[in-house]
Amino acid sequence: MKNRAFGLIIIGIAALIGFIVYSFNRALDSIVDIACTHGPTCPMQGTINFQTSIGLAIMLLLVLVGVYMIFFSKEEKIVTKTVREQVKPKQLSKEHYKKILNSIPSDEKIIFEKIIDAKGTIFQSELVEKTDYSKVKITRMLDRLEGKGFVERKRRGMTNIVILKV
Repeated sequence: MKNRAFGLIIIGIAALIGFIVYSFNRALDSIVDIACTHGPTCPMQGTINFQTSIGLAIMLLLVLVGVYMIFFSKEEKIVTKTVREQVKPKQLSKEHYKKILNSIPSDEKIIFEKIIDAKGTIFQSELVEKTDYSKVKITRMLDRLEGKGFVERKRRGMTNIVILKV
């Protein structure tokens, strides 16, 4: 919720509290005038004055918070980045990973090359689209690559993003 709207809501609550305190004190004054025989020195008058002061102090505090929220509080802008912006791409080449590519089976090699071609980050669903492999086979190959420490998967919404670790 925006700070300005929130400040207005707080000021509205303060006005409601002020109305409640005012009407409550009027009712108490009339009851005390009828019930108390001591006149203006009645101890109940002191209690009413104390309750009025507390109610007004709370109301004033809420008004101050509301005014602060309206005029002085800054809005925080929520910046959302795409997954590819969150994970900084590296300058990758297949030559850099020749040793790894020679040590893994051909199916995993195809997956690993697709990750390199995508600059080190790719959605798992994109791997399924770019290869002829099923979702299950991609998941199993990524499990093996992840077990060897070559890639890492992070959950993003309804899919995973595969990130090159080495």
